[in-house]
Amino acid sequence: MEFHPKDLSIAKTYDLKSEKEAIGAVEDMVNLGFKGKKEGYKVLMPKESKLAKRIGYTVTTGITTGLRQKKEDRDIKYWTYHHDDEHYAIVLIHRDVLTELGF
Repeated sequence: MEFHPKDLSIAKTYDLKSEKEAIGAVEDMVNLGFKGKKEGYKVLMPKESKLAKRIGYTVTTGITTGLRQKKEDRDIKYWTYHHDDEHYAIVLIHRDVLTELGF
């Protein structure tokens, strides 16, 4: 079976245009949590390479830091891919859920 991150169930999608919006999205994802959910989260970023890299870095490191501060499991798997002509996307999901879903 061929796997692509777009095939995963998504609880919430964040369409981010700046690093400041990324910080708010990270706080929201950490508060909503990852463990025990049957879905992941999707972050859409503009296809401007420099901005996308900064947003992606903010999201991935922010999730890890936020979960560590809450003393929650940080075993999060993520993929970055070309979503469409205008966006890159990151899909984040807990590794246990990924296993349960058969991926």
